Amino acid sequence: MASWEIRSALTIDLSAPQAVEGVRVVRRLRDSGFTAFFAGGCVRDALLGAQPKDYDVATDATPDAVRDVFGRNRTLAFGASFGVIGVLPETESVAAPTEVATFRSDGNYSDGRHPDSVTFGNAAADACRRDFTINGLFYDPLRGELIDYVGGKADLGRGILQTIGAAEDRFDEDKLRMLRAVRFATVQEFTIDVATFDAIRLQAATIGVVSSERVGAELRKVLTAPRAADGIDLINDTGLAPYVWPQLADSDVPRIGRYFAASESRDVPTALALAGLAHARPAAVIRGLAEAWKLSNQECRAANAAIGQWAVVAEAADLPWSRVQPVVTDRDAATIIAVARAVVASERTSDSGIELCESALRWPAEKLAPPTLVSGDDLKAAGIPPGPHYRSVLQQIRDAQLDGRVTSRIEAEDLARTLLPDHPPSNL
Repeated sequence: MASWEIRSALTIDLSAPQAVEGVRVVRRLRDSGFTAFFAGGCVRDALLGAQPKDYDVATDATPDAVRDVFGRNRTLAFGASFGVIGVLPETESVAAPTEVATFRSDGNYSDGRHPDSVTFGNAAADACRRDFTINGLFYDPLRGELIDYVGGKADLGRGILQTIGAAEDRFDEDKLRMLRAVRFATVQEFTIDVATFDAIRLQAATIGVVSSERVGAELRKVLTAPRAADGIDLINDTGLAPYVWPQLADSDVPRIGRYFAASESRDVPTALALAGLAHARPAAVIRGLAEAWKLSNQECRAANAAIGQWAVVAEAADLPWSRVQPVVTDRDAATIIAVARAVVASERTSDSGIELCESALRWPAEKLAPPTLVSGDDLKAAGIPPGPHYRSVLQQIRDAQLDGRVTSRIEAEDLARTLLPDHPPSNL
């Protein structure tokens, strides 16, 4: 079934521990005289047949009332100004609190991101202040009923992403919603409604008010989605690229698409490296995105390692093992190999080098990274004055060891003698 086909029965599997906890919260609020439903993304995902990561609750209980119902010591006021309270779980199998949000209407968004004020209200008003119809659904887990004030059920069934109300207004309120539209369309494989798409093109240049961290968070999800190539096309077609990914203008976008299509799944560093390889200056792409998306040091390091070393993995079957082994034992080897596999698959060249490297990762540690035969202390003890030649000699001995040309300390010492002809044999 296509990812956008909703479940034939409008019921949600409530067996997961987080769902059970969510039902407990809803029941407790209802028993206290309040209205309470599951809301937003958990309803959308469950109706699409996916297991929600969390179950948010919406209610007409005010934040203070929620804290009174569950107790101050069992709640967290981490978003009380916007009507959000965290209710701590009663079971150890659930780690995160259940977010309980009071039904609300939003005031003006003068900063293009956050409402200047909120007014607590009812479910219908709360649904109408949300971004997209597919995120405006409520579900009553006690009665098994879907509550739809905005036409979200029909849009789920059609695979259409559109805003609640006028798209220009929704994007004027919160500029991040433009990127969220790209992300939802990519991850859920939805089609963006024409009016919604046109509004993004009209307001794309205003995305700059959104923080780099939030931009990066959305685009990470785009790049790691199965249909990430479609997401990149959307970033270009909506006019967002110059403001969130300017390097795309000088990239071979179809090539990125081929690389992504060839990677069954990819983490962020792998996606970044593949995107970088489709540019004349891959390292410059990573540097630019590091600032634009606030990439972590680990993400940049792994992406750069893959850009620099993927060819070694791809050609490993034809290279001396001393050239390959440092790459296979690199801390970012998984990313390097993943990038090599995607490039090789997209170009339909031999994957024998990749198979060799993946096989090597299963070797015992003493075979994959055997102890060195001769150390710098050994050279010093032999009477060889320390200096820059140490590094060269030790590396050549290590290479010979990895390639099987020397297998013992005695053979290593013999090789050192040939590499240091100015020192008499008795020194070693």
